[in-house]
Amino acid sequence: MSVPVLELIDATVVKNDRRILNSLSLTIREGEHTAIIGPNGAGKSALLNLLTHEDRPIRHEDDSPSVRVFGEANWDVFALRTSLGIVSSDLHHRFVLGNNEGRVTGMAAVLSGFLATQGILRYSTLTDEMRQAASEALARMGVSHLARRPLHMMSTGEARRVLLARALVTKPRALILDEPTTGLDMVVRHDFMERVREVARGGTTIILITHHIEEIVPEIEHVVFVRQGAIVADGTKHDILTSERLSDVFQAPIALEAEGDGYYYARPKARSI
Repeated sequence: MSVPVLELIDATVVKNDRRILNSLSLTIREGEHTAIIGPNGAGKSALLNLLTHEDRPIRHEDDSPSVRVFGEANWDVFALRTSLGIVSSDLHHRFVLGNNEGRVTGMAAVLSGFLATQGILRYSTLTDEMRQAASEALARMGVSHLARRPLHMMSTGEARRVLLARALVTKPRALILDEPTTGLDMVVRHDFMERVREVARGGTTIILITHHIEEIVPEIEHVVFVRQGAIVADGTKHDILTSERLSDVFQAPIALEAEGDGYYYARPKARSI
């Protein structure tokens, strides 16, 4: 039996004397595609930082672990990043506006996935196998033609697909998507999420962090609601994804519609004036 991707056991995170995550307990199993839903500031990205070990929880009094990733409590962060592919608008921002100033090419961006960097280190050793894998990842995402183009000269959608290729080049066990379609129009967003569906069907565990219900692709069956640093609901999509629960999480009346294609659509209800 495979070990869970993530186990949180009464995990609490404090920053600047404020609890941003409060006694979270959660299990995400391998192959259990999961959506983590909540309003801005709910703690969704902080939960992601526990998974990637960028944040550390308060230690339990008995020294028992409060976070396990793939069954292990202690990870070399570099090794962990090859097991977890990550795509986020923040990562996109760092590639384009960070130290690289957008100069890194599509191929270099994908190759940097092997090194867990935002670019290629001058003296890093890159093998022919790595270059071949990078070419294949770009082709899989339909962006081979962007291999030599700098990221700052790509459209937002093109660059986001390059970063998806980067996330997948190491053949990770799980793909983490943190608000992955920010800045994309509806057509480009649909194309991006269709590629995510292909990844899910290929066996890579998907963990989607979002507040857009329509991004919960049909392959996702596990839903977690987060509000004010706490998990307020956790279960199957059929049981958890309801108008009542959405209204509670977002603190506003929300209508929810299920479509025959496996998608859900949500919209705020009109308030009486």
